[in-house]
Amino acid sequence: MDFGVLSTADIGTEDVIPGIQKSDHRVAAIASRDEERARDAADALGIERAYGSYEALLAADDLDAVYNPLPNGLHAEWTKKAADHDLHVLCEKPLAADATEAAEVFDHCEAAGVTLMEAFMYRFHPRTRRAREIVETELGEVRSATASFTFNMRWPGHEDDIRLDPDLAGGSLMDVGCYAVSAVRGFLGEPERAYAHAADTRDSGVDTQLSGILEYGDGVTGRVHCGFDTESVQHYRVETVDGWLEASDTFDVSPETEPTLTYAVDGREVTETFDAVDQYTLEVEGFAEAVERDEAPLVDRAETLGSMRTIDTLAESAACGERMSI
Repeated sequence: MDFGVLSTADIGTEDVIPGIQKSDHRVAAIASRDEERARDAADALGIERAYGSYEALLAADDLDAVYNPLPNGLHAEWTKKAADHDLHVLCEKPLAADATEAAEVFDHCEAAGVTLMEAFMYRFHPRTRRAREIVETELGEVRSATASFTFNMRWPGHEDDIRLDPDLAGGSLMDVGCYAVSAVRGFLGEPERAYAHAADTRDSGVDTQLSGILEYGDGVTGRVHCGFDTESVQHYRVETVDGWLEASDTFDVSPETEPTLTYAVDGREVTETFDAVDQYTLEVEGFAEAVERDEAPLVDRAETLGSMRTIDTLAESAACGERMSI
């Protein structure tokens, strides 16, 4: 499969493009609004063609798919345009600015007959699959799950970071909180209600930290935390009537790391270690396989829309200060 990449965003040039290049697939072209920047990225990464506009890349007649790492607020527009050129789309998370827009994007891609997948790379890591398997088959009744993803956005020039731009659907909930929501939903399923509290510590117009409670039947709860104001934390933990499961460094896993997962059941504690893998390569291979088989990808419409509805409700609750139904 030949990919075109829309923009020279760091997530693409540093992680996803190298991941594709380790697979049996190829990055054939990259585009930027600045042709010189696109050419520099192409030269650095060994990509054959560079374009000075996204439209020019989409018009190429020899691509199979597009990877879209544009700012959140542009995901929907350019995913639809790619679909209009019969290109399958791997789009960075979150897929759209809200659940309504995300549903429209899926409808558009389905009408065009192309596969669309939201790029939650951690879902393809063997540890993630094993964690869900343990909770589903080896532990007892789940009573709660907690997930956090934070990092400290204090580098020079951070004030201009697109993640602080409300017009581009920025904010910590959209940027890293979506991982925490995905993790908790993966263990607990669809919540019924949500309550959240957020702060905008940069006076930017978006949340820079948010904590939320997800409510389920029978008193089961999920807790999510995200932010740009504290040191890096990536973690989830599940509590059950007979034990627990937890892992750290859970989302942005280096391809050189052998991550671990620890769980306890009936007083017996087990730590499992996983081989180092490139989860971006696994993501691309999973996406390509779904395209080739004409099947729904691992991160499918239901998963994406479920998470987006939860994110929307957390944001609404934080804005009004009230507990909200999902």
